[in-house]
Amino acid sequence: MREFVLLQGDEACALGAIKAGCKFFAGYPITPATEIAETMARELPKIGGTFIQMEDEIASAAAIIGASLAGEKSMTATSGPGFSLMQEAIGYAAMTETPTVIVNVQRGGPSTGMPTKTAQGDIMQARWGTHGDHQIIAIYPSNVEEVYKYIITAFNYAELYRTPVIFLMDEILGHMRESVYLPHDSEIMEVQRVGEMEMADDDIFHPFEGDDQMMATPLVKMGKSRFHVSGLVHDESGFPIGSPSDSSRLLRRLDNKIRLHSDEIVMYDEYMTEDAEILVLAYGSVARSAINAVKMAREDKINVGLFKPVTIWPFPSTRLRQLLKRVSAVIVAEMNLGQILYEVSRLNKRGAKIEHLSKVDGELITPQEVLDAISRVKSEIMDL
Repeated sequence: MREFVLLQGDEACALGAIKAGCKFFAGYPITPATEIAETMARELPKIGGTFIQMEDEIASAAAIIGASLAGEKSMTATSGPGFSLMQEAIGYAAMTETPTVIVNVQRGGPSTGMPTKTAQGDIMQARWGTHGDHQIIAIYPSNVEEVYKYIITAFNYAELYRTPVIFLMDEILGHMRESVYLPHDSEIMEVQRVGEMEMADDDIFHPFEGDDQMMATPLVKMGKSRFHVSGLVHDESGFPIGSPSDSSRLLRRLDNKIRLHSDEIVMYDEYMTEDAEILVLAYGSVARSAINAVKMAREDKINVGLFKPVTIWPFPSTRLRQLLKRVSAVIVAEMNLGQILYEVSRLNKRGAKIEHLSKVDGELITPQEVLDAISRVKSEIMDL
């Protein structure tokens, strides 16, 4: 039987992570993500897990990488300023193919910004924050039940693709409380670590072996053998290399293991898009306002639908491109000055009208504001 509980978004994130098998959390308190650390500090010791409050976010990111390489699923949680400090470590985790989860509960920025206000200003940072060519997986739920559900998915993706996964939230989503149904254990799919591998003394374990389109060898729990880990370009055994061909092969494999499997990774939701003349694209907390606005617009006989990306990266380009070919206009509603707007513009080959509904004052875009944008766009389409 499924359990019905009242949870805060941050609490759901922590409890879902534990359900996914997370046994190690390292972090530093920061609004609006502190409740994740508080919940982990309370709950992890009950299951034999480890909670460490680190001296800063740099150390936190380094600690979860070390814990993962030592055999435990790991996670940290922060907000914008801390996420900036973690970028070097995220790049290291990508290069060393270390599965781990980094939660960013977004707040207003740049810099210290608005600690207690909401924003969606870290979308592009999640994709391009660290240096060098790399792919990333970033998931962004829009309600508390999805937080619990998709943080489990984040851990599974981290293990399957041996990569750091960014889990995006925002202040509203992190602090709101909702009644949610928690799935029974039998309904949860958990990708578990491979057990210890028995190897002869003269065998060499190749933790970074894989073909050009496939993931590396699954990360195993620590046993009697050891393997080398380096942020330098390396061979299958983990030792640094210098040949151009081997360097190219590694970097292309790191790219391919996510890019060529994007169809298996991408998640999105649609609402009333079948006959939509106008499409609203929204994600995170803004999607909540958008779906209410779509319902109200439908009552006014306006054919409008909602497209909600769940995986922000890889972006659901294929499906959105299909929808853009059918609609006359798209409204991109986001709490930033235009980040997903760039992706929509790139995909809009047919030339559908694009309206950007932007808000950066720390307040949520309301259903009425989305509805007003829908009505305005509808009038402009009729005048063409």
